[in-house]
Amino acid sequence: MLSKSLNKYIRSLGQQKFRLQYKSFVVEGDTIAQEWLASDQEIEYVIAQAEWLQENEILVSKHKEAEKIEVKEHELQAVSGLKTANKVLLVVKMPALKQYKLANKWYLALDDISDPGNMGTIIRIADWFGIDQIFCSTNCVDIYNAKVVQAAMGSHLRVSIHYCNLTEVLSATGLPIYATTLQGDNIYTLNTNNKGIIIIGNESKGISDALLALATRQILIPRKGGAESLNAAISAGIVCALLIQ
Repeated sequence: MLSKSLNKYIRSLGQQKFRLQYKSFVVEGDTIAQEWLASDQEIEYVIAQAEWLQENEILVSKHKEAEKIEVKEHELQAVSGLKTANKVLLVVKMPALKQYKLANKWYLALDDISDPGNMGTIIRIADWFGIDQIFCSTNCVDIYNAKVVQAAMGSHLRVSIHYCNLTEVLSATGLPIYATTLQGDNIYTLNTNNKGIIIIGNESKGISDALLALATRQILIPRKGGAESLNAAISAGIVCALLIQ
């Protein structure tokens, strides 16, 4: 059973200021919860229905530090950020920030990505293509937003995300920098040396002029139909599929 104080605490994590204050965030859903529990990340609470706790006893028991709380469906729904609660909710501690050092491989740089679904999907795309670090401008959406966590489907565990001054980071690197624009070179005719930084711009404003000025090359996914633009996450997926060998 959930106490009133714990109910309030979990609900507060829906706001970024409280996530930062407590350095915790929420993970919901069967598949995602299993992935986080299989990791070595610190889990604060495992809140789940009895059947789920029984079925996943081995995974749950791995985390001695976590408080396990059995709840009824209506209790889980009361604290869930989903329209329909999905058997289990975890409160996870944010991992310590990692230092980064650029090597000769692929990276993503995200310029003011604001949509949580896009951010989570891009993290998942990076994971799929073996990109283990993403650099985000300070105005990007919070990576621990519940919708981001949901869309990333556990890829936070394998991709390190750094909030930083992108202009400073890109200015200091010797890697090729590819900026996705509507005026660039046809990506299908591009030859790359299998390393570099791919910039994905804001959903409505695109890439800032300051970052465009740092690009080694502007690249374009050519349009054949009538759509005005591509979704940021879709663009990231196409570019990664074509550039990363």
